[in-house]
Amino acid sequence: MIWFLRHYPITILVAAPYALLFVPMAVFNANPQTPFILRLLGAALIGTLLVETAAGAARPRPRWRPDITAVSASHCHLYLVARLVAVVSIAASITGARAGQGTIFTQLGDEVAASPVARVTALSAGWSYLAFALLLSSFLGGHAKRARVLGWIGLLVAGQIATAALTGITSPLFGFLSFVAGAGAICGLFRVREVVILGVVLLLAWPTLFAVRNDIRVEGGVSVADDVSAQDRMRLDLQLAHAAEYDVPVDVGQPGPSEFVRYGLVPRILDADRPTISTGALINQYLGGSATSSYSFLALGNVYFLVGWLGVPVYFAGWAALALLLLRARGAPGPIRLSLFCFVLAGPLLWSSGYPDAMIAFLQHTVAALPVFVLLLLLKKRMPGRHSVDRKSEVRLPLAADLRTTWRA
Repeated sequence: MIWFLRHYPITILVAAPYALLFVPMAVFNANPQTPFILRLLGAALIGTLLVETAAGAARPRPRWRPDITAVSASHCHLYLVARLVAVVSIAASITGARAGQGTIFTQLGDEVAASPVARVTALSAGWSYLAFALLLSSFLGGHAKRARVLGWIGLLVAGQIATAALTGITSPLFGFLSFVAGAGAICGLFRVREVVILGVVLLLAWPTLFAVRNDIRVEGGVSVADDVSAQDRMRLDLQLAHAAEYDVPVDVGQPGPSEFVRYGLVPRILDADRPTISTGALINQYLGGSATSSYSFLALGNVYFLVGWLGVPVYFAGWAALALLLLRARGAPGPIRLSLFCFVLAGPLLWSSGYPDAMIAFLQHTVAALPVFVLLLLLKKRMPGRHSVDRKSEVRLPLAADLRTTWRA
């Protein structure tokens, strides 16, 4: 398992949720579209496997020199910046939710949160992922102990929970947790067994979280379906398999190149009058629903539905190639490259994301992170700063071994 994670991290990341949840759920419930799900997953894995195999053949013994500790050592204030970004991201997320940004109530009203507060907080879009990446880089670079980094990541998760309580939407929370688990496992912050334990805890907690979410929605005046249980909502295999019922590709009016530029590169505060963009709402209308609700076949199903069979391996191969370039090209990644790598994992390659909106989100997150990237470059020093610590004395041997096997092939 360690060997495969070391050589095929992107393939593991793409396959894991389907191998652990989708396929077992489909088999257990005798889903007639199980072969379709397996073919779809196989098409995606063909793309990632080809890219990662080619990368391994081009560099049979990739060694990152200088290693990540030396690369990050020059960023002497990295851990401080990471904590500041974490605080800002938590505050902005909660404040924006209180102002109506991204809530179920705004969504059902087909409105955009127009308050100045909501527009300002939107400037920090993706900073929770950025904070995680910088905290991870601080740990890998020897600037912070693992326990302290995990504590700050816990605060980020708490911020996501508080935001979910205000918005009445839990999918971003589970997406963030999936991202944290996947990126942390790939980069050596978490052991595989810790990720498994996290998954089990989430499965056990889901019925309670589902009930709490419904209570929040009812209190806000939103009706919920009494005949849909927590177990029904876990049938993600049905959500994905629904795409098999249509002739593909389908044009629902999804975003094109001009929308990528307008929504991905221009902050809303500079284009306040633009309408909301939601491919999920367009798909829902195509399926006969209303514009105030959305439907997604998840990342894998959306690519198939909107692009067709050929688009699946091409899409995943392209993003896998970018992820590998950010992770391995020219030695170990510094905090900026690691942040961009995390944006790829949190957007286009995240199982719960929606194509093509996740690609726009990747651009938004990159643009929003530019001030932090500039700050990191301005604070960069030639010599390690006083915050550096001796990795040998701070990291326990089993974790150090995990890091060596993860970062060196």
